[in-house]
Amino acid sequence: MNTSSSPPPARHRSPSSVPKWITIVFLVLSGLYMAVGGGWLIAVGGSPYYVVAGVAMLVIAWLVWRANGLALWLYAALLLGTLIWAIVESGFDFWALAPRLDVLVIVGIWMVLPFVLRIFTWPRQSGALALGATIVLSGIALAYAVFNDPQELDGTVRAAPSAAATAPAQQDGDWRAYGNTQTGTRYSQLAQINAGNAHELKEAWRFRTGDMKGPNDPVEITDEVTPLAIDGTLFFCTPHQNAIALDGATGKEKWRFDPKLKPDPSFQHVTCRGVSYYETPAAEQARAAGNTTNLPMCARRIVLPVNDGRLFELDAASGKPCPEFATNGVLDLQHLQPVKTPGQYEPTSPPIVTSKVIVVAGAVTDNYGTREPSGVIRGFDVNTGKLLWAFDPGAHDPNAIPDDQHSYTQNSPNSWAPAAYDAKLDLVYLPMGVTTPDIWGGNRTPDQERYASGLLALNASTGKLAWFYQTVHHDLWDMDLPAQPTIADIRDQSGNIVPAIYAPAKTGNIFVLDRRTGKPIVPAPEQPVPQGAAKGDRLSPTQPFSQLTFRPAKNLTDADMWGATMYDQLMCRVIFHRLKYEGPFTPPSEQGTLVFPGNLGMFEWGGLAVDTDRRIAIANPIALPFVSKLVPRGPGNPIDPPQAGQAGTGTEVGIQPQYGVPYGVELNPFLSPLRLPCKQPAWGYVAALDLDTNKVIWKKRIGTTRDASPIPVPFRMGMPMLGGPMTTAGHVFFIGATQDDYLRAFSTDTGEKLWEARLPAGGQATPMTYEANGKQYVLIAAGGHGSFLTKLGDYVIAYALPDKH
Repeated sequence: MNTSSSPPPARHRSPSSVPKWITIVFLVLSGLYMAVGGGWLIAVGGSPYYVVAGVAMLVIAWLVWRANGLALWLYAALLLGTLIWAIVESGFDFWALAPRLDVLVIVGIWMVLPFVLRIFTWPRQSGALALGATIVLSGIALAYAVFNDPQELDGTVRAAPSAAATAPAQQDGDWRAYGNTQTGTRYSQLAQINAGNAHELKEAWRFRTGDMKGPNDPVEITDEVTPLAIDGTLFFCTPHQNAIALDGATGKEKWRFDPKLKPDPSFQHVTCRGVSYYETPAAEQARAAGNTTNLPMCARRIVLPVNDGRLFELDAASGKPCPEFATNGVLDLQHLQPVKTPGQYEPTSPPIVTSKVIVVAGAVTDNYGTREPSGVIRGFDVNTGKLLWAFDPGAHDPNAIPDDQHSYTQNSPNSWAPAAYDAKLDLVYLPMGVTTPDIWGGNRTPDQERYASGLLALNASTGKLAWFYQTVHHDLWDMDLPAQPTIADIRDQSGNIVPAIYAPAKTGNIFVLDRRTGKPIVPAPEQPVPQGAAKGDRLSPTQPFSQLTFRPAKNLTDADMWGATMYDQLMCRVIFHRLKYEGPFTPPSEQGTLVFPGNLGMFEWGGLAVDTDRRIAIANPIALPFVSKLVPRGPGNPIDPPQAGQAGTGTEVGIQPQYGVPYGVELNPFLSPLRLPCKQPAWGYVAALDLDTNKVIWKKRIGTTRDASPIPVPFRMGMPMLGGPMTTAGHVFFIGATQDDYLRAFSTDTGEKLWEARLPAGGQATPMTYEANGKQYVLIAAGGHGSFLTKLGDYVIAYALPDKH
């Protein structure tokens, strides 16, 4: 009988070879995991792929045990099917394809290695060719995805400057306020460093403050400071609010003032974003005459907020307290507070300073309880510290000042982020937070909600309300305005110049308002949002959605879940389906709610950088979901706070008590069992916005995994950020912020990376630029961020071009 075309009889070899057993064990364990986990996923409403793949792996394992070459054909079919499924689910996005394919491709390569391949009988050669072809095809798809990133957008900023009138930038080489000016643009007209030479930047000097985390500090100790630069001298504060003055050209210390802050682990923050500057009329006249030295003491002043509720005015020349201000230079901000526990009311951002008034606001501990300090905003005489006015956002009459037998309203909404100021209108613009507890609001009064989670405009001289625009109604997600708003003039649809203010929100929306009236310039229509409040709470049926936005274009699905491998990706899919999620503003729940954009927000305190000459904004949104889970009262979760002990948790994540309401809350990033984000990258990017058209011009991933993974491999995935950008007339912008420790320079025109410098610690501070002795410097504070898990340090580092420039 002719049997040349028939397969040879199967030979029952003893499965004793090491490669064979390695292959079998891997396939059996993987197949069981995928089949069981995939069945769970189907049960909660997810993709059937994992069950199919798991069963296929078990069959392949049996064929390998039989030494049957059909195992190669079936594995090739599994890999090809996975490739097709992956592309259908996620397109040609490399970081979305990688966890779906990485393990299967590696094992496929293993199976065609000669010492493994020899264990198979018929049809070994054809099976090896088929598997090899699918491996090559997978490699081609991955390579194509590397160079065709669907999450990035290429474009070029218009070349010609816009002709519109603009908010003024700082005209000289100074950086006189947190955002360069109090308009909050983070834009400098210095152009010695430009897109053509930024790659030549070198470290000019570095300074170490000596202010490091101590044993009594909370987790949330952060270095978020942006220094001031005035007449060649730098002024800044450290995390423990030491005020320091340095020579801007050399980095040499001129003076230091220590306010003797005594934090404890219950402080939710130990941080200082900056100091403010004030010149008396005599000093202004002297400057106009060219005299910036030999001035009387305290003719020029540094205003220093301290986390325990004090405010200092210091002589800018010596660092000594100004004796005529308040009580020997220090003002007690705890006066008339209903709760005076240190650390529960914290001024963390530099105040607005006008020619007459210091406007002071502060943070209140999130989610501690229903008896906390007031978020009152106050105006003090800039020379004497006398209280001129108050605006208590939770009071029936916000401008009422209580007598010494009463206090401001407890738990009124607070304004913790930096404010902006329009000197022509004499209006101060305050980004407002929510009445705490943040994640349950059934007990909030109409007065407590009236000025919460929105942009508040007050007359800086009187404290009277000009207008208020609410960006989130009945906020149960801590979706406050987290950043300094930015003042810029733009053209409306009719071509008229309109004085605008830009308010970036945690939701990813950028609200664009007429800063005279608070009326939207860019429409922000109310849209229906998910319902189903927790017991005893309520929800707004609609929320405003600005048409200028970086918010997600669509709701997350299990196809957006991620992992380093298919194994943790499967678990993320299961977790996703077990959470409550119906899109933005899904209400908090005992089940656990997926909050996306997450509690960090798409925008955080870094804000926008706006080139007011060309009306281009640089943004650095992040996309990291959180999980919010309401915890009912019971053993270990009392409704009342302890009589003694810490008055806070020292962090904004984990279990938060929310004393006085029916639930505590657990807040955490949405992470896999391997502690990786469950949402696929990018988690952070930089982008340019045309403020005339409200269009994104370009968008690029930023940041690598170098300092955020056990293996320091710099994969450019687009990392989460804390901190903001700074841009210049040289068409270059600078940003640290990412979880890898770098300061980077990019072309404002195209988003191309021009330069980067390795930092000795996390760069979660917004950089600034200034001129000293005719040279432009770029400076960043590199001190890290405790809860963001970047390396802590105490560095201030300046960069400049080599002297040939």
